[in-house]
Amino acid sequence: MAQRQTPTGPRQRQQRVAELVRHAIAEVLQRGDIQDPVLSAHVITVPEVRMSTDLKLATAYIMPLGGQNEAPVIAALERNRKALRQEVARRVNLKFAPDLRFLRDATFDEADRIDALLRTDKVRRDLDAQKSNEDGPDPEAA
Repeated sequence: MAQRQTPTGPRQRQQRVAELVRHAIAEVLQRGDIQDPVLSAHVITVPEVRMSTDLKLATAYIMPLGGQNEAPVIAALERNRKALRQEVARRVNLKFAPDLRFLRDATFDEADRIDALLRTDKVRRDLDAQKSNEDGPDPEAA
């Protein structure tokens, strides 16, 4: 009997539910349905939500606009986790309302790190050498 291969990434249902939960959290935060002075004072982006395989845990990656005051915003979200879960359950029709976790989104930091690496002299030198090799032999060298 052949063994079943397990997929390396999230399944389609996980991705679909994660996107529904992301939209629900973003809508709740945008409309100001949660009464918290920290949350109402910040514009918060929710670029990604990842669901567990059983769809009972949602990890929301958040980033306040401009990357300012991340710790107080995450703390405020954690304080209001129960109310957020209720609002998500009301907006997303699932058998079980997922528990919510909030983490800082590090993709912007990773993009900055990659940009810095691409701007180093070593990479620039390698790219210039590759470009000159693609242009063909140097006519002055002959």
